[in-house]
Amino acid sequence: MTSPTRGRTWPALAAAGTTTLLWASAFVSIRDAAASYSPGALALGRLLSGSATLALMLAATRTGWPPRAAWPGIACSGVLWFGVYMVTLNWGEQLVDAGTAAMVVSLGPVLITLLSARLLGEGLPRPLLWGTAVAFTGALTVGLATADTDTASVAGVLLCLAAAATYALGVVSQKPALRHATALQVSAFGCMVGALTCLPFAPTLAREVAHAPASATANMVYLGVFPTAVAFTTWAFALARMPAGRLGATTYLVPVLVVALSWLVLGEVPHPLALLGGALCLAGVALSRRPSTPPT
Repeated sequence: MTSPTRGRTWPALAAAGTTTLLWASAFVSIRDAAASYSPGALALGRLLSGSATLALMLAATRTGWPPRAAWPGIACSGVLWFGVYMVTLNWGEQLVDAGTAAMVVSLGPVLITLLSARLLGEGLPRPLLWGTAVAFTGALTVGLATADTDTASVAGVLLCLAAAATYALGVVSQKPALRHATALQVSAFGCMVGALTCLPFAPTLAREVAHAPASATANMVYLGVFPTAVAFTTWAFALARMPAGRLGATTYLVPVLVVALSWLVLGEVPHPLALLGGALCLAGVALSRRPSTPPT
């Protein structure tokens, strides 16, 4: 017989799983689009297509503006996570290889765990701490297996660090907004704020879209519709129902899925060390999901 708690939890876990899969697929699409679009233009194009999709979802569901109390969190997450994060990540990945970027950005869930304990009062249960440590080790292992040290640069690493920090701050600022607004409202208006943040890149986007191949533009649109509009909404749905630290730990599955998708879609056979790292990520996420043992 299914317990009431598990019955309430599985929709959040399903939403988190959807987000993780779509965010992993983004790495494959970014690889193609980034060859034709500069970091800011790619971020703006992605956010514009995501905003258009989310606007249609708002209209279809007859969802109005969020309450005033939700706007500080929406604005903060929109600027930091939707805006600054996407630009710095795109830029960083042009200066370092994907493996190095993955290792550095993997600091994001660690920062989410620490910030949510400090700012949201979620605490640091032992299973979450151990699970985060194991999953982070796995992410580092995957990064080491796929890294190309010849392409690493200090500027690229710093940009990826900035991406990890803005990602964590965006998640933590988004959590309070979900107490006052729906997941769709928080995602839609956050995405629109991010698009406004990236508007200075509009002239560059207009120039580049005129010369980019159709496949690169299609991947940019895909990034906006699925890894942004759909995935950020399912993430907000899960975040409204789970502690931020525990949900952040599930994103350690992204490197595992990226390796699997690269194998299936691009024919890139994973390094045995990447498979070991993937196993550690899976084990760490499973450990972080264990309930805390009450004190005796």
